[in-house]
Amino acid sequence: MVEINTKLASSLIKKQFPQWAHLPIKPVEKGGYDNYTFHLGNDMSIRIPRDEGHAPQVEKEAYWLPKLKPHLTLPIPVPIAKGNPDEDYPFSWSINKWMEGDTLTHNNIANINEFALDLSEFLKELQSIDALEGPPGGEHNYYRGCPLTSFKFNEWTLSALDTLGNTIDRDKCLTIWNRAIATEWTKEPVWIHGDVAPGNLLVANGRLSAVIDFGIMAIGDPAVDLAIAWTFFDATSREVFLKSIGLDKDTEDRARGWALWKALVTCIWEDKESEAVNQAMKVIDVLLNE
Repeated sequence: MVEINTKLASSLIKKQFPQWAHLPIKPVEKGGYDNYTFHLGNDMSIRIPRDEGHAPQVEKEAYWLPKLKPHLTLPIPVPIAKGNPDEDYPFSWSINKWMEGDTLTHNNIANINEFALDLSEFLKELQSIDALEGPPGGEHNYYRGCPLTSFKFNEWTLSALDTLGNTIDRDKCLTIWNRAIATEWTKEPVWIHGDVAPGNLLVANGRLSAVIDFGIMAIGDPAVDLAIAWTFFDATSREVFLKSIGLDKDTEDRARGWALWKALVTCIWEDKESEAVNQAMKVIDVLLNE
């Protein structure tokens, strides 16, 4: 496995984009999981997929983001250049314009209800873009936008419930899960981001300022993009968000399923003492008590 670090990023730039070789390169503090991200000077970033499984995201973003951008009010990243595989790194990689803003937290937004409306407007714009030739959800994006009955979601969920035992209310979790898998999206597929989470939402001056990291975008069921209603919003802003989105109850039920699945598998896949598990347990509590 290739070690991805500043030395590699610098080497790739020097060999393939010597016009930028004089610019300083340093790791981004919160660079995400799918890609290692580096600052390139003040105005650009380098994104290097961590492994073969994440490498196809580069081609997808390079092709589709320029097509989506004109239809969206908020800024999204559009690759400036695509790097090629070479003897030091075996996959494609990309250079992007640096997106200004801070990663979303509860502390850097001015009004959570206003933020809920801003995010819902972005998602409605995204869903309204012609999806006729878009890539359906599948292996390339970990089946986001696909039915929750596909892949291993049901298997993982039930296994997680068995593992967690009486530390959570299994019956309530099963009620939420069974409701989620009882229906599917029967309308035409729409564009989805696939990972609407605080790490991919930027804030400036207290407002949503940009949406980043479209590596697992696809067309399909928009329910997955609604899971943030339970993973970030409180009861009032959740209602504001879902009402503004305006999708049907079945879609909201599937969104609860996505939020529950993610929280459950986080609890069994991550270190029990980690902050990720602490946050996942809070999400489960929200879902069981709303």
